[in-house]
Amino acid sequence: MIGRTAAPRFDGGGELDRTDERDREIADLRERLSRLNEAMLRITEDLDLDSVLREVVNSARILTSARYGVIAALDGSGNLSDVVTSGMTADEQRAIENLLPGCGPLVLEHVSGLEGPLRFSDYRGYLTSLGLPDFMSVPAGSFMTAPIRWGGEVLGAIHVAREEAGRRFSQQDEETLVMFASHAALAIANARRYRKEQRARAGLETLVNTSPVGVVVFDAGTGAIASINREAKRIVDSLRESEQKVETLLDEVTFRRFDGREVSLREFSVAEALNSGETIRAEEVVLHVPSGQSVTILLNATPIVSGAGEVESLVVTLQDMTDVEEQERMRAEFLAMVSHELRAPLTSIKGSAAAALGSTTEADPLVTRQFFRIIDDQADRMNALVSDLLDVARIEAGALPVNPGPAEVAALLDRARNAFISGGGKNHLQFDVEPNLPLVMADGLRIVQVLVNLLSNAARHSSEGGTIKVTAAREDVYVAVSVIDEGRGIPAENLPNLFRKFSSLQSEEYGGDTGLGLAICKGIVESHGGRIWAESDGPGLGARLTFTLTTAEDIGSVAASRMRPEPAEQSQRRQGQDGEDVRILAVDDDPQTLRYVRDTLIRAGYAPIVTGEREEALRVVEEKQPQLVLLDLMMPGTDGIDLMAEILELAEVPVIFLSAYGREELVAKAFDMGAVDYVVKPFSPTELAARIRAALRRRSMTEAAKPYVLGELTVDHTTRTVTLKGRPVQLMAMEYNILAELSLNAGRVLTYEHLLERVWRDRSSADLRPMRTMLSKLRAKLGDDARNPAYIFTEPRVGYRMPRGE
Repeated sequence: MIGRTAAPRFDGGGELDRTDERDREIADLRERLSRLNEAMLRITEDLDLDSVLREVVNSARILTSARYGVIAALDGSGNLSDVVTSGMTADEQRAIENLLPGCGPLVLEHVSGLEGPLRFSDYRGYLTSLGLPDFMSVPAGSFMTAPIRWGGEVLGAIHVAREEAGRRFSQQDEETLVMFASHAALAIANARRYRKEQRARAGLETLVNTSPVGVVVFDAGTGAIASINREAKRIVDSLRESEQKVETLLDEVTFRRFDGREVSLREFSVAEALNSGETIRAEEVVLHVPSGQSVTILLNATPIVSGAGEVESLVVTLQDMTDVEEQERMRAEFLAMVSHELRAPLTSIKGSAAAALGSTTEADPLVTRQFFRIIDDQADRMNALVSDLLDVARIEAGALPVNPGPAEVAALLDRARNAFISGGGKNHLQFDVEPNLPLVMADGLRIVQVLVNLLSNAARHSSEGGTIKVTAAREDVYVAVSVIDEGRGIPAENLPNLFRKFSSLQSEEYGGDTGLGLAICKGIVESHGGRIWAESDGPGLGARLTFTLTTAEDIGSVAASRMRPEPAEQSQRRQGQDGEDVRILAVDDDPQTLRYVRDTLIRAGYAPIVTGEREEALRVVEEKQPQLVLLDLMMPGTDGIDLMAEILELAEVPVIFLSAYGREELVAKAFDMGAVDYVVKPFSPTELAARIRAALRRRSMTEAAKPYVLGELTVDHTTRTVTLKGRPVQLMAMEYNILAELSLNAGRVLTYEHLLERVWRDRSSADLRPMRTMLSKLRAKLGDDARNPAYIFTEPRVGYRMPRGE
């Protein structure tokens, strides 16, 4: 009886134990699922890819109780794009960042080819058995990894590890990681899609905002403005008084349509126009305000209709016709001027011929000869005028015949001098040609034509017998030739328009009979891949006209691309060391300039990012990390040099200024503050591309240099950082530049002139005080005593040097 009662109790207890075990397993499973569900919710809360990757690796580490985690994401081409860590110290994270470029792809290639997860207790032993390098360089015992796949594509892999070899990952940990990786793949794929859409939208918005055509979108429901780009705002601002609000202005605007109807916006219902669905194609409209201001625009209006046939919005484009009207006015003036110039020699020819033929008595042979001389001279004058007109027509059509080949600059200058003197030039010519100039790519006849035109223009504005100076010097991949006179000079406001076709400035202020000479010079020089510009300190102070020619040694990369421009869709993409497109940020308040620069960068193979806003430029530098910045010097509401200082605080990126202001003091200030180059508008696409390549080449050469180490001082040229006794030294841009120049040339004495040219970009200055002041500040930050130096030594009356590094 006792035995019978005892046995059931034993069996019942065992069943109860098994029930408790199942309950615990169910509770553990519920807990795991709850934690997994919470993690899945966290990684889907945000669509920002960086945030999603951070949350994925954090959640993977927490779910598996790992010491640290790493997620390695791949781009669409299977290359490593992002590496995010969790649970690592700063030193461990730096170690991974340093080793990944060399070893990471091998490990990723292995992991990406796996069909399922991996879990093992001896991480380094596993890598050794496969012949793979140890790319983690952090404590790792038990290790687990799972690939992230979505739609048949490998998006990356999640790695988690425990430092202690005894704490192995379990089968449940592996199942949890695999399940989490499958959900993480969806979150990452959505984030990547969102990033792609955001970039496409940002590109479209930038394109619309920088368009030279005004764009306004009206909402069909309310008739209110849904969006308006910068050009449309500029057109509105041209009618608005300084303190007037836009809403008030719109109430006062009237517009006259092509049929003569004049309509007030007060009486014009935008909502009615939207609902009517009227489409307007290229209608010329004149906008008026009571103050008398007006602007002529070319109007297009297109309704956007939904699938149900209802008008959702109206897109209106406004093209300012002011420039077109001005061009037509200039053409009319030009035609009148040409007619006058042709009529004058024709009158002389007609008069001389009539006098010679109409004489009733036998003419004096000397008088007849004089008549024929007049006819010959005036015929030559007409022939020269017709040749100029033909050249202008060919330049406008892009058909100017130019056949460049290697040529010596000195020989071209000599031919131009002979042509100038034989043509009656009486001025004294002084030549200053830099020795050992390289050959240039030039069509000899055309470049001599340019030089003779410039010499003749200089002679017209110099006293007879005065000196005209001609210089030639090398500048990067160009040779710059300048013609300098001591004549009446050019007003600053006329400089930007001096080389425009049909400009009366050329004939009135600085040209010949028709004002075509400088326009032809510009067309010839730009056909050679160079640029031409004018400088003057003002009336009475003379002028300098300069043009550039490409050196023959760089013909493959510069001149040939200019003379046979490559279509944008066929241009070769330029990529950096990381395999990504070279991103270049262009900042300018002029939409037409931005469009020109953007098209130039695309043809050159770069990835342009353009903006006209200061805040947007700073955001792009911080988030997109461009490899180079093109910056306008003068922008509304901000100074380009101040903006460059803000950019350099965010990133060590080369900055090239683009500006119509070519004054030496502005150029010097830009270089002093850290600019690497300065391009004066207008410039040719070839010159801009060449200067960008030179800046990127200089930067890559600097980045490739090994760190300079001397005692407790380290100068890392790759990261542009300086440490002393293991602690970072905060240096200004100019302080670092002079230290980098000295350390890169360690063991050599660098003269004052060398440092002025390489660091200050000023080879002509004789004032050494700024350099000495900068050296004093640099030595103070390094704790270097000038009387007993350890790092920077002074060579009296010569320059400075640094000892060879260790």
